[in-house]
Amino acid sequence: MDIKDRMKIPKQSMPEQAPAERVKNFREVPYGYTSEQAMEEAKRCIQCKKPLCVGGCPVNIDIPWFIDLMAEGKFVEAARKIKETNTLPAVCGRVCPQEDQCEKVCVIGKKGEPVSIGRLERFAADFEREQGEVAIPVIPKWSGKKVAVVGSGPAGLTVAGDLVKKGHKVTIFEALHVAGGVLMYGIPEFRLPKKVVQSEVDYLKRMGVKIECNAVVGKLDTVDELLENGYDAVFIGTGAGLPYFMNIPGENLVGVYSANEYLTRLNLMKAYLFPEYETPVIRGRRVVVIGGGNTAMDAARTALRLCPEEVTIVYRRSREEMPARVEEVHHGEEEGLKFQLLTNPVRFIGDHEGRLKAIECVKMELGEPDESGRRRPVAVKGSEFCMDADVAIISIGNGANPLIPQTTPDVKVNKWGNITVDYETGGTSKEGVYSGGDIVRGGATVILAMGDGRRAANAIHRYLTTGG
Repeated sequence: MDIKDRMKIPKQSMPEQAPAERVKNFREVPYGYTSEQAMEEAKRCIQCKKPLCVGGCPVNIDIPWFIDLMAEGKFVEAARKIKETNTLPAVCGRVCPQEDQCEKVCVIGKKGEPVSIGRLERFAADFEREQGEVAIPVIPKWSGKKVAVVGSGPAGLTVAGDLVKKGHKVTIFEALHVAGGVLMYGIPEFRLPKKVVQSEVDYLKRMGVKIECNAVVGKLDTVDELLENGYDAVFIGTGAGLPYFMNIPGENLVGVYSANEYLTRLNLMKAYLFPEYETPVIRGRRVVVIGGGNTAMDAARTALRLCPEEVTIVYRRSREEMPARVEEVHHGEEEGLKFQLLTNPVRFIGDHEGRLKAIECVKMELGEPDESGRRRPVAVKGSEFCMDADVAIISIGNGANPLIPQTTPDVKVNKWGNITVDYETGGTSKEGVYSGGDIVRGGATVILAMGDGRRAANAIHRYLTTGG
């Protein structure tokens, strides 16, 4: 096909559960492409001579190559091409913000809709897994070097996968009872099925990565002790698991959750299946989620599935400033989610038993831009009002996990507690110790953490082989 014919092909929409049906269950919302849809969407790629999409991908997938394979129906080959640089394609195809990365710079997107790179990545990875065609790459002879990876989130999994393919022995130390980090505890089942995450983790295990769960580095062993006990390098990928609160009256009332606790109870501990699983959660009738990011959307869409009367997002800026993905906001609205914008809570109000019953809020207006480039919200005097609520979920960001810096004082951190690194290498202030992901960036995306992991893996390999 020539370029003109390719550009005439319409963008393929992805089938998904109807809103009225999906809000009653925790099954994945999109069904994914059919083989025919995947091939047709892949044919929309015009195979640019200078593919900007590759540079837009934090892990530098050879996007034109894998899409060309898909256009020919070579789905397994496409998945293996992706895996040359991306350890977690089935995950990334579901949760990465492609609209702000590879698809944002797609050439045909300048005149129409960009190629659906993320959906094609998802299809290829799913096809390979579902057909039983997952193949383990050839692993080189052991180099004699051992690396400890602290944390099994996207950064840690990427480091481990890249280093084991370079011939090093890798052990991941995970504090929780299952591997996957934020992929397991932070992202809902209907957006990222846990069987998909575990299949990616199992792939790494089959490559030779060792994973030790219930292993809290900083308590059982420190980073120094790992280095003293046979590990030649350490990667810290402990994430940003310290929730921020608003520091307003009533935050200790029963029914006020951090998004971290709420989502961990629902995703990792399966509270939505209580009492089949023993972890409870307050379902509530009127739920308010405070914040406008992807985590807030995950919490709100989860709450909708627990059958309350009303779920409302309260956000202090306007719709245009919301950092959540457009797709997630759209899905939430379809499912019945309400939005109370330009509004900020100032007090949680409890009943005589110490349970949340209402939230006092104040109206906001947008002033001059702040350091993020967004207009700063300013309270409108005399605009206070109350909202009925028996569950409130605070989702205004997270801080760095403090345990490693506290027990490894020669690893430098910034004023927010994030580990400071050389961004080109992930190298910290301590020799042989590297870091990446949310512990460095603060709350960011899965694919940015994976990009950090790839760069750190290359730097660790150089360090182990040349000392540089």
